[in-house]
Amino acid sequence: MKTQIFGVLLVGLAMLGCSKDPLQQITPPDTNTPPDDTTATHPTTPDKGTHTPIPLGTNAAPYGYYVYTPENYASDTTTGKEFPVLIFLHASGENGNSQTSPSELDKILVSGPPLMIKSNTWSPPHPMVVVSPQCHEGWWDRDNLRIFIRFISETYSVDTTRIYLTGVSMGGNAAMDQLNSFEDNQIAAAVPIAGGGVMNDLFTQRISEVPVWMFHGQEDKTVLPDYSMALVLAVNDLDPPVHAKLTLYSGIGHDCGDMTYNGTGMGKENPSFDRFDMDIFTWMFKYTKPPTGH
Repeated sequence: MKTQIFGVLLVGLAMLGCSKDPLQQITPPDTNTPPDDTTATHPTTPDKGTHTPIPLGTNAAPYGYYVYTPENYASDTTTGKEFPVLIFLHASGENGNSQTSPSELDKILVSGPPLMIKSNTWSPPHPMVVVSPQCHEGWWDRDNLRIFIRFISETYSVDTTRIYLTGVSMGGNAAMDQLNSFEDNQIAAAVPIAGGGVMNDLFTQRISEVPVWMFHGQEDKTVLPDYSMALVLAVNDLDPPVHAKLTLYSGIGHDCGDMTYNGTGMGKENPSFDRFDMDIFTWMFKYTKPPTGH
């Protein structure tokens, strides 16, 4: 088994701060400036969903987190309705310990789906729960993250066949780590952005069993796009049921998360790679995965 480690990539990552189940396909702006303190309020989106901060230590979750529940979540769940869930993993700049300082949790509101929710621009084609944990350990721990995903699926009214995972930079790396570290991960589809990692035959095999759409800036000097390009080629060489995708942004560096989440990156991709021709939430919703035993 030949292990390929991108040394330069790992150095870049240090500077920043894993399924054999059958898949079922159905028809279907980064900133380092912390936001205003919103811990005491629950911002509402146009559909009247609720975004709630849950500081570390509030419950048994290994991370503090924000949880967004769609309009009518409370009333719908009393009838047994379950919702898809999106797990968003932030980059290293949003690390914080909300147990010692609850306002630290607001750091995760600066990018990705949490920012869209806060800015009242969150409008996916299908209602879903959005959970955004905050890393307080310096780096996402694969075992704690696995425990967290299980906790969320057991605590909220979640459709466990529709657990979707995405992350940026350090969070993109952690998303890949979940796919390649566990045979029985419960991820139905994943969108890692500007992430990296380690490649070997076992990891590639595991990743090939989950639909993956990777995004990366072609000019990224922090986390080189080499890993994303090599991994997608290796996965697709296995001819999986759903081929891995890679959208590479021309002339874009490391900061390509928000343009992916809000869709403004459409048309900015290198035409030699996969087109950015649908929003990532519509793409993820195409896939389900039967639940596994724990």
